Amino acid sequence: MIKRGFNVIAVAREKSGIRGKNDKEETLKQLQGANVCFSDVTELDVLEKSIENLGFGIDVVVSCLASRNGGIKDSWKIDYEATKNSLVAGKKFGAKHFVLLSAICVQKPLLEFQRAKLKFEAELMDLAEEQDSSFTYSIVRPTAFFKSLGGQVEIVKDGKPYVMFGDGKLCACKPISEQDLAAFIADCVLEENKINQVLPIGGPGKALTPLEQGEILFRILGREPKFLKVPIEIMDFVIGVLDSIAKIFPSVGEAAEFGKIGRYYAAESMLILDPETGEYSEEKTPSYGKDTLEDFFAKVIREGMAGQELGEQFF
Repeated sequence: MIKRGFNVIAVAREKSGIRGKNDKEETLKQLQGANVCFSDVTELDVLEKSIENLGFGIDVVVSCLASRNGGIKDSWKIDYEATKNSLVAGKKFGAKHFVLLSAICVQKPLLEFQRAKLKFEAELMDLAEEQDSSFTYSIVRPTAFFKSLGGQVEIVKDGKPYVMFGDGKLCACKPISEQDLAAFIADCVLEENKINQVLPIGGPGKALTPLEQGEILFRILGREPKFLKVPIEIMDFVIGVLDSIAKIFPSVGEAAEFGKIGRYYAAESMLILDPETGEYSEEKTPSYGKDTLEDFFAKVIREGMAGQELGEQFF
């Protein structure tokens, strides 16, 4: 956004990054060029006071908030409540447009974080379409991020097999880079055809299955493909056991949810879900940008995954 010439207010935690590893100084360095507002998005009054102290008006809110791990409590606290706080605070200080970073997987909501995202999406659309015609939105639903597919690069580089579920063809995606996604989000502020729209978006090229992703990785390394195929039924068994235990010990429900998240991404494609056929469609999933997964893999092989952390992962 800064490169597009916008005057940016960036809201950050006093301890940001994975497990709060970044202090204020590091955050200011990473967000150079923006007006950094240190606050707590989970507390509306705190957020509003922090923005008020900056002394700036707001035209557009861009929310990229997401729960740290997809757990039940965290999903509703961040994907719904904190995101709603950003909407309320933004409107209070003049915002007329809201760009929401959601996810393409909400098309088939089987997980708690998907339900939380959909609840906010519905309220955002209702606000713009039924309550306040002067307010607009853009809901961006990206497919998989490059870094979410890079977890096995270091392992395979060390000579171990590429792990996949089933035959490696249970799911597919059109992965998109963070840079291309950021550019698309900036487009949502500037382009009228993205106003009051739900916008699924993927990266360039064809959809890739885990098998094809592994083949790309081995090709870059110049090695014969070596795969470890894990039956998806193993995950079903573990989830079933955890669900049963959760009926007696509710605290286990979070662990069961993490298992369900892992299972979802192992079997469901990150593509447009065709309502007529009930099948995922590569052809109907829009492409954007120029960065390719192959280039990303090559970079990770050279430089490692530093800076590509996904958050607090429990599955």
